[in-house]
Amino acid sequence: MEKRHLRFCLLAILLGSALQAGAATPTTDCQVPGLSACPTPLDASLPDVKNMLTWDQNDRVVGFRNDYRSYAGDVFKAGTPVPLARAPHSLAQAVYHYHGHQYNLNDYIKRNSVTGMMVIKDGKIAWDYYGAGNTKQTLWTSRSVGKSVVSTLVGVALKEGKIASLDDKIVKYNPDVRGTAWEQVTVRQLLQHTSGVKWDENYKDPKSDFAQLTACEAGNATYDCVKKLVINPQRKALAAPGTAWSYSSGGAWLLGDTLEKATGMPIAQYLQDKIWQPWGMTHDGVWHSYAQGQHDVGAHGFNATLEDWGKFGLFILNNGVLPDGKQQLPDNWVKDARSWNTAKDSVTAAHPDGSYGYEWWNNSVPANAGDVAPKTGLNSADTQWALGIYGQMIVVNQKENLVIVQWSTWPQAEPSFSAQPLEASLMFNAIANTLQGK
Repeated sequence: MEKRHLRFCLLAILLGSALQAGAATPTTDCQVPGLSACPTPLDASLPDVKNMLTWDQNDRVVGFRNDYRSYAGDVFKAGTPVPLARAPHSLAQAVYHYHGHQYNLNDYIKRNSVTGMMVIKDGKIAWDYYGAGNTKQTLWTSRSVGKSVVSTLVGVALKEGKIASLDDKIVKYNPDVRGTAWEQVTVRQLLQHTSGVKWDENYKDPKSDFAQLTACEAGNATYDCVKKLVINPQRKALAAPGTAWSYSSGGAWLLGDTLEKATGMPIAQYLQDKIWQPWGMTHDGVWHSYAQGQHDVGAHGFNATLEDWGKFGLFILNNGVLPDGKQQLPDNWVKDARSWNTAKDSVTAAHPDGSYGYEWWNNSVPANAGDVAPKTGLNSADTQWALGIYGQMIVVNQKENLVIVQWSTWPQAEPSFSAQPLEASLMFNAIANTLQGK
């Protein structure tokens, strides 16, 4: 009797200690089988995903941090976590000038609806911020930041020989495109969004291709619905492949689908095996799946913690070289990924050196921007931006040994480059300049 009582007391003590330490919520509560622990906060009421493009600011916060359980998803598991060390730096001197006004970092956070941000300098966390109730365990959705993750996995597949050449036509790996406008498009052209195939990315038009893709995601038989939308034999080519740039989530979905066919595994599994576990990510993540265990969306849908967003940036900064010295990416891949293509419409007055690489953006301060500062800090030749609608970002600059990640709920999905994207480039220049030499 005394032994039984003792065991009960020990169990109670251990349970109480776990609760006081903030023990993980049981996975059944978030209804995502395979997650080691439920992310926090675990919001009880979620906005309807079919209205994602018209959510208000509060809905975006809740929706973006619960995306991993609002849709079907595939878990990519952490292995042995290697948390980032901390080396705090003051960013009080990081200020920027924007149309006659000076703003500091706190101003930037408020003006740009930032809900999470991390600055990593020389491999250590220099500064971080969690807002709107987000925590270190929150899984925030990437939107099109996921495109940059997928493009990196294409690099891994190229290194492994799963994809023989970026100049191979995608039909070699994805016979479903035979007889369509996509048949003559190469892997490189999908990476650069220069397929020439018509796609309407308009986030405001409820009849656009992107809006239809979003509607497919909110319904049933998602994979078949999206496949029918993208690989439609009636879809036309507006330009010869490689000659014109046009941003396309349809093309990005097709790139992910092609990657999966080339590797024989869904995106989440490939990410887990080739980057997530070998690089020592700190938490499990979830990838939006159109067919669980078979197909994950290549256009977006990566859900992970802020620190792991930052660690992915460090993987890029380190050229894909793992702690054991194994190189996961081809030689010069990272530099090539930010070699901006010069196809029609990629070259603009704002970015005369080109706007887009291998699903990474040139978001340097536009050349034609006036009444702003600092214009220098993170130059376009050394800096690549993973960008997602409503202000999701991973920024990598190898020259400054700097990674900056950001979660946001901008009021508009895709504001003008003279608005929030410009403020981001100015703020990040100021941060880089403040940390330079420290």
